[in-house]
Amino acid sequence: MATIVSTLFISLDGVAEIDPAWHFPYFDENMGAAVGADYEDVDVLLLGRVTYDSFAGAWPERESAGGADATFAVQLGDMRKVVATRGSQDLGWRNAEAVQGDLVEAVAALKADPTVGKILIAGSLSVVRQLLAAQLVDQLSLLVHPVAARHGERLFDDGEPIYPLRLLRSEIFPTGVVHLVYAPSELPGSQTYDDVTDNVPGADS
Repeated sequence: MATIVSTLFISLDGVAEIDPAWHFPYFDENMGAAVGADYEDVDVLLLGRVTYDSFAGAWPERESAGGADATFAVQLGDMRKVVATRGSQDLGWRNAEAVQGDLVEAVAALKADPTVGKILIAGSLSVVRQLLAAQLVDQLSLLVHPVAARHGERLFDDGEPIYPLRLLRSEIFPTGVVHLVYAPSELPGSQTYDDVTDNVPGADS
């Protein structure tokens, strides 16, 4: 059974639609290393169409340019890329294929494929939301920037049910960015206020 990891850059107020104005000032070698770790041992890169178009519009040219980011560009190009799209046109980047049929069913089949060990979702908020709702996401890798973006698309939309999470690991970077890795979990109990009054400040005084 493959592990599905969602990796996102996110602001303190939950915006995960990247704005260069608040993202790149915090991108240093520590964040680069964290991103690199997320992309290690990836068998399938799962992308929504908007994120795919952004990647395909930039990384092949960066690969050809041979700059400092060319190694990562080659890595992305060589990966198997599965794209959630309603279009039927050629995706125009090597190793890219469109999701066949229903997204959740297709990803569940990928997850069950014994030849696939790790599926990484980069950005692609609509895809992440659908797979969270279907309980298919195994890890959320969030690079939390110390900034309130105040506008933009947020990771979590309004709805039911709630998503309890368990913190697997955390790391604080010198820029103030916090790398938080969560897994789906259960609430730690079913307590109400009456059950926790002994823990209220001053209860023992």
